Amino acid sequence: MVKLSDDQKRLKDFLDQKAHLYESEEFIDSDPIQIPHRFSLKEDIEIIGFLITTIAWGNRKSIINSGFKMLELFEKNPYDFIINHSSKDLSRFQYFAHRTFQRDDMLYFIKALHGIYKEKGGLQPLFSFNRSMENLYKTIHDFKKEFFMWPHLKRTRKHISDPFNGSASKRINLFLRWMVRSSKRKVDFGIWKDIPSSILSCPLDIHTHQVALKLGLITKRTPDFKTLVELDANLRKFDSVDPVKYDFALFGLGVFENF
Repeated sequence: MVKLSDDQKRLKDFLDQKAHLYESEEFIDSDPIQIPHRFSLKEDIEIIGFLITTIAWGNRKSIINSGFKMLELFEKNPYDFIINHSSKDLSRFQYFAHRTFQRDDMLYFIKALHGIYKEKGGLQPLFSFNRSMENLYKTIHDFKKEFFMWPHLKRTRKHISDPFNGSASKRINLFLRWMVRSSKRKVDFGIWKDIPSSILSCPLDIHTHQVALKLGLITKRTPDFKTLVELDANLRKFDSVDPVKYDFALFGLGVFENF
């Protein structure tokens, strides 16, 4: 148990209150997580969750709109489409784009997900917990190698980040938060039981970075991998079992309170 200073205790209490406030069902209605919440089948949640977090940068309204367009193209059955689509079915993605994630990128993601569910048993086994690990940095690095094992365009690789290349890997960490953290408060799904929340990393975006900087949780002004390591270490001092609950506090303070 880490002994906290009085200032750290006050900050922890403040963040605990904000995390409790923003991790609520009301949060879902304004967030891209609303799209996987339309499903109950584990594979549907995984696939559409992975794709939505892949395009999760920029304006949230735009992300949500692109997510619903994606859902229509999958005929509202992501897992069935990934497993059973024909080459003819792929023509409908000709005009799909979300910022730099465009048709060719989507077609490769469909191909890779098909291979992963047919040959690897799904996404979860590629992230399964190794008990010697204290974080998922190497797991994410290894996942990227697995994901791009089929022929692909070089441009498509940028849509999955790698911590070992210096990235904070915000989007893949957001996906992991959705899959791993408990569903008790009905926001995250908690469907991957073999990965403990204690080794998750905070999805570090512009909002969480700026708020964390103002609160003294980090010192670096660049939201990169080194900053993520610093933030992870400090959040785990406040809650070693579920440090990523503070993502709700940092994000909520930035987006809803203009902290």
